[in-house]
Amino acid sequence: MLPEQKSTAEAEALGHSRGGLTTKIHIRCEGKGKLITFLLTPGQESDIDLAEKLMEQGSIRRTIGHPRLRPRRLVADKGYTSRAFRHYLRRRGIRYTIPHRRNEHHKGTFDKQIYRKRNIVERLIGRLKQFRRIATRYEKRAANFAALITIASVFLFSDFAYTL
Repeated sequence: MLPEQKSTAEAEALGHSRGGLTTKIHIRCEGKGKLITFLLTPGQESDIDLAEKLMEQGSIRRTIGHPRLRPRRLVADKGYTSRAFRHYLRRRGIRYTIPHRRNEHHKGTFDKQIYRKRNIVERLIGRLKQFRRIATRYEKRAANFAALITIASVFLFSDFAYTL
């Protein structure tokens, strides 16, 4: 964006939710808690709106062969539940563990043991929020905020972070 152009709050991922002006960070991570990709949205935007876009980004590096683009299993919270998203996952051969909302009519099987692995994402968010600039979002521009999240995740998962 050129300096003379005004940006909107929507373009800078700022929006109102119950707590005031906020930004949502949608995160996709691997099974050991390393960040694969993330998206920033305004606070009032629904989680399910960006679920497919989040699944199309990023890949997991393997020791042999090409990077794996699709996970074998997805574990997500209720914000990512919808019939359309479940159908999207089934078409791609991705197994999923997503709890149903109370108002959903078709209730399928749900494995609580697998769902407990979702805390890996919650722990990743907690580690990212140890960086005060991420927890409070001092940055005005969404691009600068995204850069800080990237720098923090690189710092967290490098060997340097554990030698301090």
